[in-house]
Amino acid sequence: MSDMIQLEKRGHIAVLTINNPPANTWTEESLAALTETIESLNTDRDVFALVVTGQGEKFFSAGADLKSFADGDIDRANRMAQAFGKAFATLTRFRGVSIAAINGYAMGGGLECALACDLRIAEEQAQMALPEAGVGLLPCAGGTQNLPLLVGEGWAKRMILCGERVKANKALAIGLVEEVVPTGQSLESALKLAEGACKQSPSSIARSKTLIMSAREGRSQSDGWRMERELFIELFSTEDQREGVNAFLDKRTPEWKNR
Repeated sequence: MSDMIQLEKRGHIAVLTINNPPANTWTEESLAALTETIESLNTDRDVFALVVTGQGEKFFSAGADLKSFADGDIDRANRMAQAFGKAFATLTRFRGVSIAAINGYAMGGGLECALACDLRIAEEQAQMALPEAGVGLLPCAGGTQNLPLLVGEGWAKRMILCGERVKANKALAIGLVEEVVPTGQSLESALKLAEGACKQSPSSIARSKTLIMSAREGRSQSDGWRMERELFIELFSTEDQREGVNAFLDKRTPEWKNR
């Protein structure tokens, strides 16, 4: 694993820190490490939730280092685009609950990383933008697809087409983040939310997340309802279903096995 991706486990919660100072920019190496890390976490039955944050006090992530694109090398651009796409698609498919603790600037690929998470908590000084068009590029790691789902087409166009940068309170108002907290408290708040997720059945969460995400794919409501019933019945093949119901009847805290 690259030193630019740091991983710490706190009980059932994995904390992933983007560590490439001063601006926590992404490289081919760190994107590959992110992909590898998430794939590994998906096989770890003891991990129920993931918190992603940036090293330091100023940046969550400033995205790609523009020096990578200065010479117009198409092969390098293709490698970077593929690495970004694979990494953030893998993050989106993390089977548990993923939370971005936005501790500072989240720009370009930095914001796209946060968009790939299930939930976002921003510190009050944080600012977010997708400024790629201002330097002759465009968001290529989910930004044009994920942002409109959260904020609507109008605000997505303001941010992508007009280069508008939003501060934390505006991000909250338009639905880009779910919570704004004081400076220095995003990680603590994200961990608290993750702890709540860890009280839920991880087997139920994985299937519920699949259902919620499937709504993005244009399925009809009837297909969605059918999938709900199918995955509901599928839970009865898991240990967690029996544990959850019996723990409730026994008035005790369930002990989830993620099986």
